[in-house]
Amino acid sequence: MRSVALAVADGMLPFELSLACEVFGSDLTHLVDPWYRFSLCGAGPVTVGRFRLEPDEGFDGLARADTVIVPGWADVDVDPPGELVDAVRAAHGAGARVASLCTGAFVLAAAGLLDGRRATTHWAHTDELARRHPEVTVDPDVLYVDNGGVLTSAGKAAAMDLCLHLVRLDHGTTVANTVARRLVTPPHRDGGQAQFVRTPLPAPGNHPLAELLPWVLAHLDEPLTVEDLARHAGMSSRHLARHFKTITGTTPLQWLHTQRIRHAQELLEATDATIDTIAAATGMGTATTLRRHFNRTVGVPPDTYRRTFRTHHTGRAD
Repeated sequence: MRSVALAVADGMLPFELSLACEVFGSDLTHLVDPWYRFSLCGAGPVTVGRFRLEPDEGFDGLARADTVIVPGWADVDVDPPGELVDAVRAAHGAGARVASLCTGAFVLAAAGLLDGRRATTHWAHTDELARRHPEVTVDPDVLYVDNGGVLTSAGKAAAMDLCLHLVRLDHGTTVANTVARRLVTPPHRDGGQAQFVRTPLPAPGNHPLAELLPWVLAHLDEPLTVEDLARHAGMSSRHLARHFKTITGTTPLQWLHTQRIRHAQELLEATDATIDTIAAATGMGTATTLRRHFNRTVGVPPDTYRRTFRTHHTGRAD
């Protein structure tokens, strides 16, 4: 996998594109000689963000590369150019390993490369990818998915995770770790996208749960049941479940669990409270229970989450 071609077209995201250029386009022959032969392939000069790029060769160059990388697609509501989709499909047909970064997964899906495969993209767009391409098994929780010849990454920084994964596959762990150290980034991150997702509360308004939801948030430390919520709302458990499904898209217990985890995240980020204290404040009871549910929902233990998201980090590299 010595040659890497980056597919470029108007409307791509500059962040993901620049990550790929930094990893594969830099001269790292002091690590491995030869390093990758890197090229930009496009139909002509392209505008990416506020930058103007001149490709090295046309889209037909993708089919001559060992690895093809498709950066994020800025407007997922707009179909990617047919010539880009055709070129990516042709490159895969010629035997290239194809990887998408962030919303570049929409290009791969349009080319049919994700049909019958598991894939991911930025968490904000996983529902849309699944809706438009039901033949794709969309996993919203992971940082990247490796199907062998077809790979997809989650959003933004997860593009770096996938790029380093490709380097690890091609050149081994030691080289990938050295590249990560050079870029001042972890060679491997624990967990998945779930730790970065914020679950929004329903907007205040004139709906049947308008008074109940704030009350629940103020009593998260209590062992609430569906019956408790129904009693406070003055309705039957069945009617409560129906309203929850309509307004929040989930069940009362699942919504309650999500809010407990959300509150735990806030306390881990902003306070020095112990795990036992946070467990009590969120209605989880014990630290063991909190750790189990937090790890299952967020993808990392509470202590790991706190180290990642503490609001008073100094930014010093120890």
